[in-house]
Amino acid sequence: MGNGLIAVLTPLQVTNDWLLRIGRALAIAALAVMVCFILGQVFFRYVLNDAPNWTEEGARFLMLWMTGLIGPMAYRQGGFVAIDMFERALGPRLASLVSLILLLLAGIVIYYGVTLGWKNVNSFTGRGTSASLRLPLDLIGGETIKFKNSWSFASLFVGFCLMALVNIELILRQIVTLFGHGDQLKTIEDAGPID
Repeated sequence: MGNGLIAVLTPLQVTNDWLLRIGRALAIAALAVMVCFILGQVFFRYVLNDAPNWTEEGARFLMLWMTGLIGPMAYRQGGFVAIDMFERALGPRLASLVSLILLLLAGIVIYYGVTLGWKNVNSFTGRGTSASLRLPLDLIGGETIKFKNSWSFASLFVGFCLMALVNIELILRQIVTLFGHGDQLKTIEDAGPID
């Protein structure tokens, strides 16, 4: 059973490696641009007494996407707050079983996050447009397009979808470990730069 699960787990792990690396790179870019927007807003507000109204909403948009893209990587690498004192007090087999139960419970929460995220994207508010953000396609001969609220709400949906993939991987890893084949698993790598 362990080798069959490892055969299923390997392509999922490779997929998560690549998706989370791309997500990390996009999240870093979103953070950098967000900081520029905030610094620009501070500069314009306190030096020129007139800040552009789109900088605050743009920073919020980027913060949502940064969180949605980096959260799954933190979940995969155990970066969320965890109290593992109880798990460490148990034997390895029982600790694996407790971890599996917790991952299954987390899967239920993630499922609801995916469904709520999708409902937000398709909601009445999601179909609305931003008050100040626009794509300046008029600079290249096109027409200015208002940002849709669903573009911001999609960060929740995408983040939870990525977390669902990670959760499935972690569940399979825990099952393999529970059956005594944990030593055959490839370690979860740090989502460093894309090779």
